[in-house]
Amino acid sequence: MENFINEGKNLIISVDNKNWERHPIKTHFVGPQNKMEEIIEKYVLSEAKGGDIIALGQKIVSIIQNKIIYKKDLEVGFCAKFLSKFVTKTHHGFSVGNPLKMQVAINVAGLPRVFFAGMFGFLGRVVGVRGLFYRLVGHQVSEIDGFYGEAYPQYSEMGILGPVKCDELCDSLRTKYGFSFAVVDVNDIGGNVLGKSKDLAGEEKLIVSIMKDNPAGQGQQQTPIIILREAI
Repeated sequence: MENFINEGKNLIISVDNKNWERHPIKTHFVGPQNKMEEIIEKYVLSEAKGGDIIALGQKIVSIIQNKIIYKKDLEVGFCAKFLSKFVTKTHHGFSVGNPLKMQVAINVAGLPRVFFAGMFGFLGRVVGVRGLFYRLVGHQVSEIDGFYGEAYPQYSEMGILGPVKCDELCDSLRTKYGFSFAVVDVNDIGGNVLGKSKDLAGEEKLIVSIMKDNPAGQGQQQTPIIILREAI
């Protein structure tokens, strides 16, 4: 494997006195017509080695699962427009500060839950506790993506929900291909492991630490899969 890295990222990171390589895998623009197995076979198998961890980005898994809501099918109501005004916007993105994403959150979690989570989230920020809204609202609202076309115009017309059955997916891929798999939600703010094959039980913190600087990038890199490999 060539030591390709995305701009501004390092190939190797040190975690707990061990060095780990992070190899981004570039793919075509994946759509719901694709299957995960064909992506793995086309782009990953020729690059992977025994002992590797294959980290699948949350977005690519969601898209292949067709967890998509199209802008044309979404009616944004007054409450979504109103509540989104109170969401803290950062240079990393708009989250539910985007009225479209707020409407999706209301649709999946219900208006009362979104309202009360928002109220307690605001109070949490006042006392310095961040992220309370997403912990309280649940329903994978923190994983809502899309409705933002700066990197790819296609994303301006679609919202992407969180993936489902990630553990089962990772286990089936491990059984078929023999590598360890994890589904990760990592961006320039932080990260989570949404699912992993059974052999990675208890390794969530390690995986997040290896990917904490988001080696896949947040723009037009088109590298939704990262091979994690302990450096020798």
